[in-house]
Amino acid sequence: MLLNCGLVLEGGGMRGVYTAGVLESFLEHGIEFPYVIGVSAGACNAASFLSKQKGRNRKVNIDFIHEERYLSWKNYIRNRELFGMDYVFDEIPKKHVPFDFQAFDENPCEFVIGTTDCMTGKPVYFTRKDYKGNLLQVLRASSSLPLAAPIVEIGGRPLLDGGLSDPIPIKKAIQDGFTYNIVISTRNRGYRKKPAKFTFFIKRKYRAYPGVYEAVKKRAGLYNETVEFIENEEREGRVFLICPQEPLKVKRIEKNAKRLTELYEQGVRDGGRIMEQLISWDTRLKTHMKARVR
Repeated sequence: MLLNCGLVLEGGGMRGVYTAGVLESFLEHGIEFPYVIGVSAGACNAASFLSKQKGRNRKVNIDFIHEERYLSWKNYIRNRELFGMDYVFDEIPKKHVPFDFQAFDENPCEFVIGTTDCMTGKPVYFTRKDYKGNLLQVLRASSSLPLAAPIVEIGGRPLLDGGLSDPIPIKKAIQDGFTYNIVISTRNRGYRKKPAKFTFFIKRKYRAYPGVYEAVKKRAGLYNETVEFIENEEREGRVFLICPQEPLKVKRIEKNAKRLTELYEQGVRDGGRIMEQLISWDTRLKTHMKARVR
């Protein structure tokens, strides 16, 4: 079933297994979209959703969690990256859990990936025509957190995690022509982000990249403003928000497979629980849009 709206996906590191669960439920129910936009973990989960590989996100996000090449302090000591970025964005999708590039390319849905420009601190978005043949590198850039992963250069631009400059890219979806959107958040209702601590470390570490410090410094305010905008859009009937009902026990960087599995399964349950309501919302949306055309 093709819904007549966009799909907007927040990041959140390992909290993204919630999104993976919701998207798995969407796959089980045959839900599709004309437009998807995501940042960081949200973008990574979207890729497997768009290649229609059931169960792949669970395998990638949970089954490798105790592999030190996936996530460990040893990675950081050796390579200055907590996640083994070559392992995650090259070896796993090409060898261990192959990504179906052909199915992804054949999916007509536009997929936009958000990153952050390290010089300006502004978002840089990549569409299908921008990353054709280079999807994994763009996903890598979108998922590279400051201090936890190296800067990724694409087209001469130094890039880091897309969630720094546009944590929930709802306004970009609207700008791209999608007034109505389903938003999957990895935070519970009412959550507000607190200002980052120890930003002087960021300023010192990225002296040559002033945009990183600017983005980190402004991130909490931007995040909270975006959440308030989404809540207002929901009240106006233009957003269908899916999010955890309780504060999460899972951290951004989490190695507890039991907690991750429980959160993933919570996402699957929530996706199934709201399915009837979601389809009803989409039906009303289509009726409203037809009436406007007349």
